[in-house]
Amino acid sequence: MIDALTPLLPGFTNVQWLASTGSSNADLMLRARQPAHPPLPWLLGADHQSAARGRAGRVWQNTSGATLMFSCAFAVDLPVSELPGLSPVMGIAACEALRALITEHEGAETPSRSASLLKLKWPNDLLWGQAKLAGILVEATSIPGSSIPIIVVGIGLNLKDAEARSIALNRPIADWSQIADISSVQIVARIAQAWSEAIKIYATERYAAFTKRFDRVDALAGQQIDVKDHETILQTGIAIGTDSIGRLLLQTEQGVSAVMVGDVSIHSAASAAAN
Repeated sequence: MIDALTPLLPGFTNVQWLASTGSSNADLMLRARQPAHPPLPWLLGADHQSAARGRAGRVWQNTSGATLMFSCAFAVDLPVSELPGLSPVMGIAACEALRALITEHEGAETPSRSASLLKLKWPNDLLWGQAKLAGILVEATSIPGSSIPIIVVGIGLNLKDAEARSIALNRPIADWSQIADISSVQIVARIAQAWSEAIKIYATERYAAFTKRFDRVDALAGQQIDVKDHETILQTGIAIGTDSIGRLLLQTEQGVSAVMVGDVSIHSAASAAAN
């Protein structure tokens, strides 16, 4: 992996791939807090991660060869107050990168119909149809003595075993083997490059540069959704895109509401009938 990957990431000063680690996000967060280290950006991946995490501290189950897991660290010259918008931006960039790979693999000049099945569920879950393909975790830390934040972005993408996972989790799961025969090396390189470019754009133009890009990959547009804190429904409404700082917009009975945090799920037909 590492010999094939490094030449594809010329802008990265440190690229590593391990057989096993606890969490690539945690590893990079720890490294970033050390007083001396090579310039960023960095990439760290592992065939297996024993302490991999998703959003809200959830455990991300993974097995070697069945899940592609890696993280990147970037220095972002922005105030901390501007960082939340990066969460959907990283999802947009990853979704666009994978759509482009699928389209190229099929020999098409414009986004193919199959590529359009890959969408983003705000803020940064990747779906294939209605099934979850990948999850992204964005975290921030800082270098001692520096005011410039370090952003660590990690992704876990299912490579195979979707059917078994769907049964075990009792919800639809997708994997890359259902989509295209494209190598893990290409997937990692494209996503890492897309993240790097997106962060550069965000640093100068903020989320406003991504509003229309979000609309093109939005999995929730026009659907009635629930926003939850654990199992408690906080809000219900129709998803109508994102605002200028990356918050999800809901059309509710009381008007338009902006959602910054929370678990988002499509409002089930059974729940709608009950209500």
